[in-house]
Amino acid sequence: MRKIFLWLAISGTLLISTPLFAATILVFGDSLSSGYGLRAGEGWVDLLAKELAPQHRVFNVSQTGETTDGGLSRLPHALKQYQPDIVILELGGNDGLRGLPVSAMQHNLTAMVKLVRQQGGQVLLVGMTLPPNYGQQYIQQFQHSFVAVAKQQQLALVPLLVAGFAADLNQFQPDGIHPKAQVQRQMMNTVLTGLRPLLTTAQKKSR
Repeated sequence: MRKIFLWLAISGTLLISTPLFAATILVFGDSLSSGYGLRAGEGWVDLLAKELAPQHRVFNVSQTGETTDGGLSRLPHALKQYQPDIVILELGGNDGLRGLPVSAMQHNLTAMVKLVRQQGGQVLLVGMTLPPNYGQQYIQQFQHSFVAVAKQQQLALVPLLVAGFAADLNQFQPDGIHPKAQVQRQMMNTVLTGLRPLLTTAQKKSR
């Protein structure tokens, strides 16, 4: 949907006020979305904002080190402040890195989804994986938890943020966890594929 302008006629003069947007998108994640180890503007969220401008607005309130427990505690304030139409929920990686119970992570993700819906917003859930040293059984349980939440809550899901290069260490920073700048656009496109149907819904609501 094209940008819409409010027009004010004052003393016979036609002025342009603040533009309205088809959708307000809030990215609520951890260091994978906050741009850890990257220069300003290189992260996938920054690239997404440029891709969708000026039709949609993208706000990034991701925090490095955030867990689903921490995210659940600060989400209500973020929803009140930004009043998003769509929340891209990218949390859980730090729960996994700390070896926290998958059941607790699922509970927190589900609670956040419900908070967003209570505010009238839609959720795009973004999944992640873990380094191989965490053991195949735990990794499988971890990855399946995103699928389970999406199925139970009937959510749009991006199964893996690092799809296409998850096993290629050359695409990661020295810590082996955070992707390099060269794959951020690929990450953006991965998220955008799951986001576009939600944008269509948001556009219809704004008409």
